[in-house]
Amino acid sequence: MKYRIRNWYSELQMLKVKLGVLLSHMLGAMSAVGLLSATIIRADGSRINVGVLGMRAVTDTGVAFLVDDWDDGTTSITTMNYHDSGTGVVAENQTDTGMGTQAGPTTRATGVKTQPSANILQSVGTISYTGSLAITEHGLFDQAAQGGTLWDRTKFAAINVESGDSIEFTYQCTLTAGS
Repeated sequence: MKYRIRNWYSELQMLKVKLGVLLSHMLGAMSAVGLLSATIIRADGSRINVGVLGMRAVTDTGVAFLVDDWDDGTTSITTMNYHDSGTGVVAENQTDTGMGTQAGPTTRATGVKTQPSANILQSVGTISYTGSLAITEHGLFDQAAQGGTLWDRTKFAAINVESGDSIEFTYQCTLTAGS
């Protein structure tokens, strides 16, 4: 609960997204929403579940990537499975194309993909750290190397890590059909 209070700005953003989803349901429109949660894994093996870090819409570049895959197969949505983290301070925006300040390893963590239900895509990736950092952002990309296409970027209150710590990020994209 203490972290959720510190993460008040993301909590406010989540409320806006939830209201938007409610409105889309009332109007019978389709919606796509990303939700990011995390568990800190300390160097000693202890785990701290910090819960939901943020809930936001997919980026413009993520939407274009999906449309290109559907249109002509020049991209493949199945590659959106690489987790990165950073220490950036700028608020997330649908126009984001990358991390604010990348701070994870040079090679992004490969997620484990699952489908918890018919309309939810999930990727779980664990990022290990070799120094002391205040992690404030997460991004889901289409490639392990730096660059590539950003599907979703989430900004949240700092999670402090030390050398040997890891963060297990769980990203879910929920697609809700219109009526």
